[in-house]
Amino acid sequence: MTGPVLSKMLSATAVFTVLSLMPVPGAAQEAPQGQAPGGAAQGQGRGRGGRGGNRPPAGPTPRLPENPLLGINSGKPDFGGKGMWQVPYIIDMQKQGKTPEGGTIEVPFTADAKKTFDYRTQTNSKDDPEGFCLPPGVPRMMYTPYPAQIYQMADRILFIFEGGAHVWRLIWMDGRQHPKDPNPTFLGDAIGHWEGDTLVVDTVGFNDRTWLDAAGHGHGEKLHVIERFTRTDSNTLRLEATIEDPDFYTKPWTVVTTATWAPGQELLEYICQENNRDVQHLVGK
Repeated sequence: MTGPVLSKMLSATAVFTVLSLMPVPGAAQEAPQGQAPGGAAQGQGRGRGGRGGNRPPAGPTPRLPENPLLGINSGKPDFGGKGMWQVPYIIDMQKQGKTPEGGTIEVPFTADAKKTFDYRTQTNSKDDPEGFCLPPGVPRMMYTPYPAQIYQMADRILFIFEGGAHVWRLIWMDGRQHPKDPNPTFLGDAIGHWEGDTLVVDTVGFNDRTWLDAAGHGHGEKLHVIERFTRTDSNTLRLEATIEDPDFYTKPWTVVTTATWAPGQELLEYICQENNRDVQHLVGK
């Protein structure tokens, strides 16, 4: 058998094999409240994931098998598995995050951006787009306290989020470049590559309808975010996000946070627009 028929059969076989290697979620369990790796408190308020007492001790970083059908992700750290990532509640990325060296973050606001941020602080973030069920954007998707799962395929990586408007995020790993004039969207245009065991994600093409966090750090359509995801052990996903937007910040600045593995759990259906109770509390002052 030769020609297009054989090509289609091989392609279908490759897709089936890759899908069979993807993680299968386990049973859902009760959520802890705003825990960080190792059970330490990080952030405030709610969160959903495995209790620290039920989590096994951290082991080596799991890895995907060496398999050509996994393409760019062959042999790389496994960001999935039978479970989900418990995302911490990061209200203020400056106060709750750290620099890559572990120090305190100093946000390099432009004068106008500082005025915008101060206004949002003074009005108790009453205009926060996420309170009206709009997607959180990037990197705020990983600061919103609902769990996520990550699936690695031959030419892309897929993030699935329970909260934040119950959306997904696609990271292309096939060597493409950003469009020259991307259509502005909530999650932007994301392309990724591996640097050793760290996944590097470069995203542009954002609209200006999101905040970087609940505190009100802003951005515009020139926002450029570079994220570095590293699974440092079986229980911990380190996220380093570098923010660049010349209309809001005088230079790039970087925030480091972490998510915690919740084994044996799966995502639930969450529809923000259904029975949304946030709006009545966004009254400001």
